[in-house]
Amino acid sequence: MLIGSNAGVMSVEFDSTGGQIVAASNDLASRVWTVNDQRLRHTLTGHCAKVMAAKFMGEPNKVVTGSHDRTLKIYDLRIRACVETKFAMSSCNDLVTSETVGTTIMSGHFDKRIRFWDTRTEKPHTEIEVQGRVTSLDLSRDCNYLLSCVRDDTLRLVDLRTNKIINTFEADGFKVGCDWTRAVFNLEYDHVAVGSSEGSVFIWAVSNPEKPLVVLKNEHSAPVTAVSWHQFTNNVASVDRSRRAVVWSDV
Repeated sequence: MLIGSNAGVMSVEFDSTGGQIVAASNDLASRVWTVNDQRLRHTLTGHCAKVMAAKFMGEPNKVVTGSHDRTLKIYDLRIRACVETKFAMSSCNDLVTSETVGTTIMSGHFDKRIRFWDTRTEKPHTEIEVQGRVTSLDLSRDCNYLLSCVRDDTLRLVDLRTNKIINTFEADGFKVGCDWTRAVFNLEYDHVAVGSSEGSVFIWAVSNPEKPLVVLKNEHSAPVTAVSWHQFTNNVASVDRSRRAVVWSDV
């Protein structure tokens, strides 16, 4: 068990070595633990509103965070300090990082925009507008595609080679339940999954966005806020706002 946060944890991520975990919290801070001894190593402060996302930036000693205070902050763990603040102009609900798509940080915002940042510049170099608040972002393993969950009750798939939306996933009965609903790719990035406000989990094949491949029902009685695919199997885990977690086998 990793202890140290004083409020709800909004995101969790391992570093590239699997040796550290970073978590963003509603107590205005993010924290880094080492996995082998479960010790709290760093508390990253400076935001003045809840922190919605924290991710390692390709290397285990740098972390970027996104907050409802409309800023992104970059921390260098070697000197235990924030080394850069980017003013995002809107509350950040999620972010992802990559070194291979011509940009380092992609952030999703309350003002219905996905922003693309280079760490060498102060302002975003590209923006994509969608039709609702962006609640989550997920990057395919080959870094060619970005999946966004949007409060207009859709998922949008962006081709990062052209920065164009190429697919929209929607279905009867699917409703995004909150501003931090998380949608994800599977490992092969040929399927996507997301939880719905009425307690179901919707799964689409990327090749067929018009109709869900399967809808998992009857285990949640509250909005499903996050889902995750098992790394080596077709099992899916889901959690809801009533603190219930479910593992679905052989989806």
